Amino acid sequence: MAVRVLGIDPGLTRCGVGVVDVAPNRTATLVDVTVLRSSPDLPLEQRLLLLSRGLEEMMDRHKPAFVAIERVFAQHNVRTVMGTAQISGVALLLAAQRGLTVTLHTPSEVKAAITGYGSADKAQVGAMVARVLGLSEVPKPADAADALALAICHAWRTGASGGTLPTTDGLAGGALTPAQAAWRAAERGAAASAVPRRLKR
Repeated sequence: MAVRVLGIDPGLTRCGVGVVDVAPNRTATLVDVTVLRSSPDLPLEQRLLLLSRGLEEMMDRHKPAFVAIERVFAQHNVRTVMGTAQISGVALLLAAQRGLTVTLHTPSEVKAAITGYGSADKAQVGAMVARVLGLSEVPKPADAADALALAICHAWRTGASGGTLPTTDGLAGGALTPAQAAWRAAERGAAASAVPRRLKR
């Protein structure tokens, strides 16, 4: 049975939210993806309220089993990291109110899980997300792709979809991570027979 994960790429101006279903064989299917926005011209409390309503709507409509949020790191732009932390707190509260299990993942964890490489750039992450989900295009903007990557990462890293998954550190003899194996299969055209799905506009 597939497990549903909701990923959140927190941000005060743009907050990516992606929902995927991941089967026991780790096949991931896109359910929904959106980017919530709030204007910098609004008071902080109104921005948080606006984004919280969007997050609530996504949680209540899709009823995920798990929520994955990108872990906040200190940046040179204190204002940006503060906004990210604030909306992360809102998301944590909303998930807790619904009894949902929440896990925080670092950017490097997400990159390693999705591409097999912790230093992958956004373009590589976006491309792999599209391949894994069988999409005909990379989700835009990057916040959308990042949110989906978080959801996939959570299911793959924690084994939420069934079983446990090896980490890149635990692999021996040059074995491929699930992400690397998926990438290789995609490169061979293993999914060529599937009809690519288009993102909702």
